[in-house]
Amino acid sequence: MTRRELVAIPMADGVELSATLFFPEGDGPWPAVMEALPYRKDDLTAAYRPGYAELADAGYVVCWLDVRGTGSSGGIATDEYSDAERADLVAVVDHLATRDWSTGAVGMFGTSYGGFTSLQVAAERPPALKAIVPIFASDDRYTDDVHHFGGALKQLDVVDYPTYMVAMNALPPVPKIWGEGWREEWDRRVDALEPWVLPWIEHQRRDAYWRRGSVRESIEDIEAATMIVGGWADGYTNIAFRSFPRFRAPVRLLIGPWAHAATETSLPGPNIRLNPELVRWFDRWLKGIDNGIDREPPIVVFAQRSTVPDPLRREVRGVWRSEPGWPPARAVPTELALAKAEPGGLASADGGDELAIRGDVGASAWISCAGVMPWVQPADQRPDEERSLTYTWEPLEEELEILGHPRLQVRIASSVPVAYLSAKVCDVFPDGSSSLVVRGLLNLTHRDGSEHPTPMPYDAVEEIDLELEACSWTFEEGHRIRLISQPRIGRTPGRRRSPVCFRSIATRASSSSPCWREPHRSPTRRSSFPRRWNNAIPTNRVTETGGAATSMRLTTSSAQRPATAGSLPAGNTDRRSLSDTRAWSGSRRAIPVARSPTASPSSRSGSPKRPFVRSPACGSTPTATPTGSRSSWSWTTTAANATGGAGNGRSPGRCSEGGPPSGASDAAADGARTPETRNPGAMAGAGLDEVPR
Repeated sequence: MTRRELVAIPMADGVELSATLFFPEGDGPWPAVMEALPYRKDDLTAAYRPGYAELADAGYVVCWLDVRGTGSSGGIATDEYSDAERADLVAVVDHLATRDWSTGAVGMFGTSYGGFTSLQVAAERPPALKAIVPIFASDDRYTDDVHHFGGALKQLDVVDYPTYMVAMNALPPVPKIWGEGWREEWDRRVDALEPWVLPWIEHQRRDAYWRRGSVRESIEDIEAATMIVGGWADGYTNIAFRSFPRFRAPVRLLIGPWAHAATETSLPGPNIRLNPELVRWFDRWLKGIDNGIDREPPIVVFAQRSTVPDPLRREVRGVWRSEPGWPPARAVPTELALAKAEPGGLASADGGDELAIRGDVGASAWISCAGVMPWVQPADQRPDEERSLTYTWEPLEEELEILGHPRLQVRIASSVPVAYLSAKVCDVFPDGSSSLVVRGLLNLTHRDGSEHPTPMPYDAVEEIDLELEACSWTFEEGHRIRLISQPRIGRTPGRRRSPVCFRSIATRASSSSPCWREPHRSPTRRSSFPRRWNNAIPTNRVTETGGAATSMRLTTSSAQRPATAGSLPAGNTDRRSLSDTRAWSGSRRAIPVARSPTASPSSRSGSPKRPFVRSPACGSTPTATPTGSRSSWSWTTTAANATGGAGNGRSPGRCSEGGPPSGASDAAADGARTPETRNPGAMAGAGLDEVPR
């Protein structure tokens, strides 16, 4: 039976961190694995305990840690991912490796916050840290967390997450654990408390503040074997393809259809149990067990396919696929010329498009990371399309699978210095239903990077390259690909705006976005908000002028190498290949899951950055759709003509050299599970970053 022990781990400055250790049966020695969170393990998230016990039963000492200044740990939580916190965690790794019961090998894992800390500590290269599993986490705090999206401040996220973190950080340590003096410690916390959101608003550029805690520039420094877990409906998946080729350590990607929620219960499904995947990874790299996971294809994804839009859909149709590397050998670039697309919505066939910008356009797009009420999943996009610029290509003669980051290139002229470009790619069904596939947003003042934003020059043509988020989707035969686009303008404090005019010069799709400005600084406080906002939003005009058509570029997979489906991830209770689910109805789960009454640490029902709260707060959704000018798109797609076969029962599919995973058929899975969400920002582009100086 698992034994639980409460310990205080001393730091060099005298602060003690509170940890709960879960020991397996027997005498050891054992390797250790750790998750470090700021969410108060002894009260608010105490329900997670059985999940840690499950990992301990697999032969690991599990360390569940309150980070500095949170829960029953000493010190002050000055900010998320502080330098002091990172130094603490490096010290804890060493502490765990040098206990009498330890083999000297340590791993880290965690969802969202715990995933970030796993990556950050791994970049410090403590000798004992041999493996990590970041789940729904990112390598870039500025571009892929709760702060900014495409250079736009996430309006909902900067209200949601920092608000309840202020509340949590103001709570006392657990008296029974802290003991005598807990009231005095509580006083110290409250006196030193400062909202985390203040530096977030202060640092609107991607400066040293954001690079601290972001491993995007230092992925090569990680020596620990890394398994990245992501979800297509989550806001933290872009790390996957941009970082995978740069890892020098052993690396594996596992990406499902999930939102920022437990993989066992997330909407949309299909669902899997994640703990068996963690155990296999840790068994290989912490215990040295030759279980073959390092010889399996390193990229395992749930390849989504045409699914009718539904805010509460339980499951996305698709199959598991594997790839031997990135970019896939079978991938080929595909360019879709906007000149060959049928204009719709408010777009004109005459080459000149005029669009009135409306703040309520984009509501059907959904908020990143959300899967259930109140934010739900993407609805049918047609209400937005009627008030946007749309470009729709001819029905496909054969299936087209995309995998990776679509790109939209455009030339645009703006009459204001601050504006955004929002772009969405949709799958249009024969009955007209429009299902959101992927989207992107760009603050145009960040068109040359977020380190040094520059205003858009007045009425001068700029060439814009907008990279959309990572995605996987198969457009079925007879379906149409649609680009939806609409520009937005930024807010300027203290003054009204005159009507805005965008001219899109035919060449590639483009977008415009707002300028950056630091908030007004008070001489007595570290930072403060601008003194006045003018919320009047006049009707603004967007004009597109005709010209040579440009295109949307996609990276598609070669049709000469048909893609095949794989089997369920290893360790899951139902070993059937997903190809067996072809005839299942939406009322049934494609992947039956063995459920326990409590959540496991790797697949709990709460969201990571907000583990016990059911409201979301992660990636934000622009309220306006993208602006489509006669331009071009680019994506990575894979051939979707699948052949039959059986899954291998271990990973979600094995790949033959240079090709798709072997063994499975082109199958569609319908059905699913339940949810959990992490809250996203409602409307990107309504923050201080939109303010030109």
